[in-house]
Amino acid sequence: MGVHPKYYELVKQQEALLARKNEVDQSFYNGIYERYQFPVLTREHAPILWQYDVNEETNPYFEERLGINAVMNSGAIELNGKYYLVARVEGNDRKSFFAVAESDSPVDGFRFWNFPVQLPDTCPEETNVYDMRLTKHEDGYIYGVFCSESKDVSNPDLSAAVAAAGIVRTKDLKTWERMPNLKTLHSPQQRNVMLHPEFVKGKYAFYTRPMDDFIDTGSGGGIGFGLCDDITHAVIDEEIITSKRKYHTITEVKNGAGAVPIKTDQGWIHIAHGVRNTAAGLRYVIYAFATALDDPSRVIAEPSGLLIGPRGQERVGDVSNVVFTNGAIATKDDNVYIYYASSDTRMHVARTSIARLKDYVFHTPIDPLRSPDCVKQRCELIRRNLDLLTK
Repeated sequence: MGVHPKYYELVKQQEALLARKNEVDQSFYNGIYERYQFPVLTREHAPILWQYDVNEETNPYFEERLGINAVMNSGAIELNGKYYLVARVEGNDRKSFFAVAESDSPVDGFRFWNFPVQLPDTCPEETNVYDMRLTKHEDGYIYGVFCSESKDVSNPDLSAAVAAAGIVRTKDLKTWERMPNLKTLHSPQQRNVMLHPEFVKGKYAFYTRPMDDFIDTGSGGGIGFGLCDDITHAVIDEEIITSKRKYHTITEVKNGAGAVPIKTDQGWIHIAHGVRNTAAGLRYVIYAFATALDDPSRVIAEPSGLLIGPRGQERVGDVSNVVFTNGAIATKDDNVYIYYASSDTRMHVARTSIARLKDYVFHTPIDPLRSPDCVKQRCELIRRNLDLLTK
């Protein structure tokens, strides 16, 4: 007896997957970004040793013991010329955990480290953690801000939960220091919280999503912005709404911060998510907006509509018709890689550039919010095009 022979068969299959090169999807074009053909992370990327007891004596049928259901919603960061995704990995038991995947390429070859992230277990009431956003802060630390979920003991409904923003920091993605969860004095719950990469007025700045309960945004109204003095005991007294929810738009039901904002000479570019209701349920898309360099809470550009929506097979999964981002990497060569999950199941990447993002955010028309005005807006574009073509 020894290692079960099926283990080597599965490892061979997985190595072929990890070695697969990712190419731009030539069937898609919008001038703003390129999609890639294959997901960058899936449940099939999870190491075999995470899931199987490989001992032939104790697992003679080589049955899966601790299965992986999905890999999604990863923070993203570049360090020392390598690319890292801190992914949300969901087991078959519904519990999520974080795991680091590393690659020399931003679009393929991501390989999980041997062990998942073991966060300091400082919250005994915490049941689940997910959706970490990674911020390289000017104070020298890498911060991870994530959702810390606990049972709402005041509610007899077994599905009732409380969401808070957990905070950790690291310098190498290996050793994590956990601090107390963020406190927002006027918002009972928080999800999709993200740390701004620079001090604002000498303070730490957070993008928040004020919530009245776990699922609904209630009176939240949009993506919030707040300051705190001490991140080791982070408390926000006042939240200013930046990108607002609006009736009959892609953010009507709720919206939340996504990737850490990207600094450009024209403003901070934000890549966020918006949610609307449909007859088939909630539809999540990715959108963009910009805030002022001198005041990251003030929106200065808000292009109409979605930036990325679920297409084709991306629409199918555990929670269908969803794309969601909480990580992007802007490289020194002006490229921007947006990492996004589809249908709470797998991770994809899209490639754009600072120049193209700025052009999109600052030159795409705003949403006039009414169908007659949208038709006028489109007709004006058609007339300009026809005038140019007939000259």
